[in-house]
Amino acid sequence: MAKAATEVEFRRGEDSRTDYYRGLLTCVHCGLCLPACPTYRELGTEMDSPRGRISLMRAAAEGRIDLSPRVLRHIDLCLGCRACEPACPSGVPYGSLLERTRVQLLERRGNLGGVRKSKWVFRALFAHTRLFDWLCQVIRFYQVTGIQKAVRRSGVSRYFPEKIRGLEEMLPAVPARRERRSMPEILGPAEQAGEVSLFAGCVGSTLFGRVNRLAARVLVHHGFQVQTPARQVCCGALQLHNGDREGARALASRNVEVFAEIGSREILVTAAGCGAVLKGYGDLLDHAPAAVSFSSRVKDISEFLGRRDLPRPSVRLPLRVTYQDPCHLAHVQGIRREPRLLLASIPGVELVEMPDSDRCCGSAGTYTITEFEMSMRLLKSKMGAVAATGAQAIVTANPGCHIQLEGGTRKFGPGIPVYHVVELLARAYGLSDLAPLQN
Repeated sequence: MAKAATEVEFRRGEDSRTDYYRGLLTCVHCGLCLPACPTYRELGTEMDSPRGRISLMRAAAEGRIDLSPRVLRHIDLCLGCRACEPACPSGVPYGSLLERTRVQLLERRGNLGGVRKSKWVFRALFAHTRLFDWLCQVIRFYQVTGIQKAVRRSGVSRYFPEKIRGLEEMLPAVPARRERRSMPEILGPAEQAGEVSLFAGCVGSTLFGRVNRLAARVLVHHGFQVQTPARQVCCGALQLHNGDREGARALASRNVEVFAEIGSREILVTAAGCGAVLKGYGDLLDHAPAAVSFSSRVKDISEFLGRRDLPRPSVRLPLRVTYQDPCHLAHVQGIRREPRLLLASIPGVELVEMPDSDRCCGSAGTYTITEFEMSMRLLKSKMGAVAATGAQAIVTANPGCHIQLEGGTRKFGPGIPVYHVVELLARAYGLSDLAPLQN
């Protein structure tokens, strides 16, 4: 039997229950969010739109429906891209509503659905850097020993389940362990242009260590001292998006404590998904002063560099590029102009805008794993938009998008490289990504 609205169990108590229900009531069902929603555009079904999902959340909260597998399917299909939020004239806090709904689904329905099954995986894997690094090493062994090539050439992969075969095709190239080393804790001069800190991230420090190192080089080049605390942990994004709010809170508390130890310097991040969550630590940790202070100091690297009057790079890069807006940079943080300004500052770079550059590529955290079919539908559409530009490279600003787009260029074409904004910027400043950083 479905529970009445007053009986819905929310971990944070009466205030959270009231806030959640009030948030549901802010939706006036105007439908302006529908054209912005990737799953609605793909499927055309009302319940796979933000408006439809909010209707389901409200009906469940009011006890009018049970959270059946059929209902949960519509919630699971949501990317959490939050493209609906900028389109909403009523200011519906859709991202917060979705996260709190998934918390309840995790608690009340046990192991039903991929979102709930993954709780222990995220707590174990991403909260412990060594375990994640070990997994990366296993994948690298598979890739560099010739096993992957043999599997693909022999055709044995056709006997794999379709989803496993597809995921194997999307595996990112894992860098050598020397490229996954920790950043030096302190780099650059003290008190010349200022002091900043760098949030490395779990995926960022293992699969995209080069991006963090290049970001540090660019900052040091402009006279900033960069401090990267060794004790920082995963931002908690994957836990939070999959309903494990308490796991995310534990990681957030650790990061707030670690970064408080190095003072009130700005906290820079190269991953859009991490940045969106870090900026929300104040809300996540119940507006604790230290958490609010932490969030107020977080800036995406493009936000930080793009809003400063810095010397323009001088090395010419003759390259036609197109830019994919990461959802959590464009929709959540409202950062669209700054990455484009940085690209425009590079001599020789021609930016050609793709259609729907801010439409989700289908990565969405773990969405490629949990909803592979829909993820590939969105990715195929994205690759068509890329091909239409005639670009020689794709530029983005988030690890998940980067991995997804690289897989997409292999799977659907056009077979062009993918770069982080910082990678091109560093090249244009003449900063090599091959030499090791020195204290």
